[in-house]
Amino acid sequence: MKSQKHNEGELKEVAVKIEKQVALDLELMSKNTGMPVADIVVIALKRFRASHLDYLKQVPVTE
Repeated sequence: MKSQKHNEGELKEVAVKIEKQVALDLELMSKNTGMPVADIVVIALKRFRASHLDYLKQVPVTE
């Protein structure tokens, strides 16, 4: 997973306020993996988005 490209294409900056410990954990994860914080955040958000398509009103059709 670390070798995959996660944050490609046109980028847009998003500013958010998050709990201090979450921010510190992201920094530590970045240091331990060598992955940029932005890539870790994008991976987490893409996983969240995939699990909550209902928030986008895009529920997949199941048979």
